[in-house]
Amino acid sequence: MPGRLPLAEQLDVFRATLGRNEILTEVMARTATLDLPGWYVTAGCLFQTVWNVVTGRPATQGIKDYDVFYFDDTDLSWEAEDAVIKAGQELFGDLRAEVEIRNEARVHLWYERKFGVPCPPHDSTESAIDRFAATTCCLGVRPEPGGQWRVYAPHGLSDVFNLVVRPNPVLAPREVYEAKAARWKEEWPQLTVLPWPADPSA
Repeated sequence: MPGRLPLAEQLDVFRATLGRNEILTEVMARTATLDLPGWYVTAGCLFQTVWNVVTGRPATQGIKDYDVFYFDDTDLSWEAEDAVIKAGQELFGDLRAEVEIRNEARVHLWYERKFGVPCPPHDSTESAIDRFAATTCCLGVRPEPGGQWRVYAPHGLSDVFNLVVRPNPVLAPREVYEAKAARWKEEWPQLTVLPWPADPSA
């Protein structure tokens, strides 16, 4: 069971597992050419690839989109972010997947309007990843020079390999977590979904 391996070995298995998703590795390789500050491929496309491989399914099955986060606080205009999004649409246009690129320096400008709770400004891509609704989502990966990968996984990888969905009540509302978890459970019935805590501040 990869979830019981030492962390260094988990990282090796994690990379090998993600490597079985050819769309994911292509998204990573192409995103690197955009030279976006502090970027990661993140969220569902990572942990869902692992869930697929662990449960014996095709690596790309059930993956809705591929998220790319970057952090550029030098220009918080929608026009600057939209220019990056359009460059991505051209770059990824021939892939059989939807790739969503977002500047995490701008999230606080629209988050409350969409989710009903205020979001303090992020100070990095990592701080944005830290605030996903489930700790299982808190992952980011990008290739680095020399063939290495930078892996950001503040809650480790054991839950990902063990098919455990754990709430992360630091920003997203309970209903966001529960809606996402229900959707994932329908697609991956082997998941263990842990309940939202009665007192998130405890």
